[in-house]
Amino acid sequence: MSDAPPVTADSPLAWSEDGQPRSRLYGDVYFSAVDGLAEARAVFLQGCGLPDAWQGRRRFVVGELGFGTGLNILALLDLWRRHRPAGGRLHIFSVEAHPISAAEAARALAHWPELADLAGLLAQRWPGRARGVHRLELPELDAILDVAVLEVEAALEGWSGQADAWFLDGFAPALNPAMWRDEVLALVAARSAPGARAATFTVAGQVRRGLAAAGFQVDKRPGFGRKRERLEARLPGSPAAETAARRVAIVGAGIAGAAAARAVRALGGEPRVFDLEGPGAGASGNPAALVTPRLDAGLGPPAQLFAQAFARAVDLYEQEPDAVLARGVMQLVGAPRDCDRFARIAASDLFEPGALAMLPSAAVTASLGETAPEALAQTTALTVEPQPLLAAWAGEVRRARVAAIVRDGAVFRLTAADGAEIASADAVILAAGMGCLALAADLPLRPVRGQASWAQGVASPPAAAWGGYMLPTREGVLFGATHDRDDMGVEVRAGDHARNLETLRAVLPGLADRLAAAPLAGRASTRATTPDRLPIAGPAPGAPQGLFLLTGFGSRGFSLAPLLAEHVAALAMGAPSPLPGPLAALVEPERFHRRSLARGRS
Repeated sequence: MSDAPPVTADSPLAWSEDGQPRSRLYGDVYFSAVDGLAEARAVFLQGCGLPDAWQGRRRFVVGELGFGTGLNILALLDLWRRHRPAGGRLHIFSVEAHPISAAEAARALAHWPELADLAGLLAQRWPGRARGVHRLELPELDAILDVAVLEVEAALEGWSGQADAWFLDGFAPALNPAMWRDEVLALVAARSAPGARAATFTVAGQVRRGLAAAGFQVDKRPGFGRKRERLEARLPGSPAAETAARRVAIVGAGIAGAAAARAVRALGGEPRVFDLEGPGAGASGNPAALVTPRLDAGLGPPAQLFAQAFARAVDLYEQEPDAVLARGVMQLVGAPRDCDRFARIAASDLFEPGALAMLPSAAVTASLGETAPEALAQTTALTVEPQPLLAAWAGEVRRARVAAIVRDGAVFRLTAADGAEIASADAVILAAGMGCLALAADLPLRPVRGQASWAQGVASPPAAAWGGYMLPTREGVLFGATHDRDDMGVEVRAGDHARNLETLRAVLPGLADRLAAAPLAGRASTRATTPDRLPIAGPAPGAPQGLFLLTGFGSRGFSLAPLLAEHVAALAMGAPSPLPGPLAALVEPERFHRRSLARGRS
């Protein structure tokens, strides 16, 4: 009996009798039957002049069209681990509209047992199938892989990177002409650094002409195996001098600041975090927090932003098991229209298959232990404990009040109220919630006070959300929270405990009664919100280059901050961002100024 993994009905891959993977969609092989690894090395690595091209480079970027089984990337990572430059970082961007599963990839890559360790690492962190960009970190190799599960034009248009090398490995032009259109090759050139090289197995005339029209010098070279020829192409110019920031000061030690520190560190930078009161003193300091997506049935760019951010947050939190308190959250139906709305969201391709599913009332009632309505089960959602996360990600936090930030030549100087210098840095990220207003002018942030309540010694049912929420802590249950605009008071109020109990009682009266009989503790903090209910992540308007904002998360910091911190860290350090351009535009700080000008003109 075969121990090969089953092929699902919707898989784009089929297996030939000799165990070779083939595309069901295009009728083509994923790699040469002669020796796919040798082909990848000859066509793509040699064709792009590797490893010589990355010698002396601090960051080298490779783009690929056609991720497939991951074989080209496996060959690249093997070469990188053997010949990478001292202190170098490899960043890979690959496009795959029809992803296969990790099990299928593992079976395909098992042809090369000499690379079993790398193949296992890649399969362990294999990208999902949801539409969007999936980031895989490989710190063992000082490498990051972004896989865009998108159509090729959308992926290239949305990418912010500039590749030094391109692996053009779509299926044969005769079978997959959309991958090789002039518009696609023009986008490849537009997303290339000066002097970039491109390589491909095909010498089809339309490919040669398309690359030449895009500005590449194109040459034929001897092919691999049965192919007589292959192509190498090069853009004119030389790589620009590397001037990316390395020392990044981060003001704020909540989830935004901690996520920024983690992201800077992952890119090879040196984060330094400053906060007057230490980690989690603001809105990130509760004993537990929910990690859920915003449920947007429009399924447009905002929904894409929240879905990709949620997936990235879950992926990163799962790597910190000490911080994960529980898995799964039920979003209870509150109105008749919710059922159709939730079902539409669950059926979308923005989430992994099976991540969202409707539960009947009987199943929800059995889970919560009292009568409850239908619910959308968010199976991958999490309840996390903030403090272990903040400690793991922020690193050392220097307690200091940053009163001013001044650009002084090539560096920023952070100073105290008396003018004394606290630190200097190449770039600065402001991640202090409402505290950003003191250091960046004209931000449209508005405070919203929130008080959460909790009790110890009361058994918690699984996490659930409606207009309010309840979730387990290490020692009991937390519920709430109030939502009071323009109130910045942080004292705990008995009246707000009562309001939280009433919100809970409207949905789960049995739990509310148990909690009403227990001593309640609580915490109040100020959330920073924006007029369009979207966060702020990007260059600070009107400020010197190198000053960035990461704020305005409202009550969704734990869901949004990890991805948006990676976006801002990439901007600060000159690295490709995992956030596609249309989604980055939703959160850029300058958007409010542009809208104000537009209103003035109209």
